[in-house]
Amino acid sequence: MPAVSELPLVNAILNCSSTVLLLTGYRFIRRGEVYRHHLTMIAALVSSSLFLISYIVYHLNVGSIPFKGMGWVRPLYFSILISHSILAASIPFLAVTTLILALRQSFRRHKAVARWTLPCWLYVSVTGVVIYVMLYRLYPGG
Repeated sequence: MPAVSELPLVNAILNCSSTVLLLTGYRFIRRGEVYRHHLTMIAALVSSSLFLISYIVYHLNVGSIPFKGMGWVRPLYFSILISHSILAASIPFLAVTTLILALRQSFRRHKAVARWTLPCWLYVSVTGVVIYVMLYRLYPGG
């Protein structure tokens, strides 16, 4: 079990894993490999769920971390953070809706919702790693 101080790195790894799994799952469905798509997307959902649990545990223990960057990077960071946060709030709803539609074999509706879910989920996963790098690696000391 990682120490609370290690959870930001764990979160970045989970976000990275989600990104790879989402892209792999997309590739599988484009190639008609439905079973592999199914398994990979479940793995992406598990990875993102573990991220959410880890994120909550970390922030319940540590609170908010101030961004120490100055100059032009500060508005860039907050632009990424705000867009990330807004979309991140929608991901559980979108991902679960997409999953339920697939389980119900409502594939036309599943595909329609997935067209929104995938890019949003990818954006949140990738920007989660960017936020980690900016907050904990480039401008640490919060």
